[in-house]
Amino acid sequence: MGSASADAVVACPLCGDSSGVSWRETTGIYRHCASCDLVSRDPATWLDAVAERAYYGTHDNRVDDPGYRRFLAQLAGPLMVRLAPGAHGLDYGCGAAPALATMLSEAGFPTVGYDPFFAPDEMPLAARYDFVTCTEVLEHMHAPLRDLARIDAMLVTGGLLGLMTELRPAMAGFARWHYHRDPTHVGFHSEASLRWIARRFGWEQVGMDRRVSLWRKSR
Repeated sequence: MGSASADAVVACPLCGDSSGVSWRETTGIYRHCASCDLVSRDPATWLDAVAERAYYGTHDNRVDDPGYRRFLAQLAGPLMVRLAPGAHGLDYGCGAAPALATMLSEAGFPTVGYDPFFAPDEMPLAARYDFVTCTEVLEHMHAPLRDLARIDAMLVTGGLLGLMTELRPAMAGFARWHYHRDPTHVGFHSEASLRWIARRFGWEQVGMDRRVSLWRKSR
């Protein structure tokens, strides 16, 4: 990690705790929460909405791109083998190219998309679903507890949640990690922070690896 910072303490955006350690890297100011283990980027250094959307516009993601589909299959594959035939779902944060929703729908699991920038119609958020996916979105959430509570409310009891985000390495390796070099990434999760979330909402872990985790809503 870089040098410690004397900046004012900022509460954790996930659990709200104000304990922990803050420090400065060349890419910004970060805080490691002592309670939930989330590392977060200082809100004072977040991009504004216009700049954030413009940055997403530089991504060349396409629905028919085989490479992009292979990337998303890391989540789609283990999710689909656990779904009942015809299960309905929502891809939360689908982006400008709703490839995952398309892949799942093509496989017989009708899926709609929501994205605050590219598919902002909130009507789908009023429904309930057998599954919700959230791929490469968790690290972008400015208010993760609010978004996760919204997702939890949309899941039926027994429903599945698929999360894709690269898990943070040990803190000693944070400075060399590529993930925080993306200025739109503001929250960096570990297994411990995901399990904190699961306890908060009553999710049961179904599977987890370095990038993909699956959870079942138990209540």
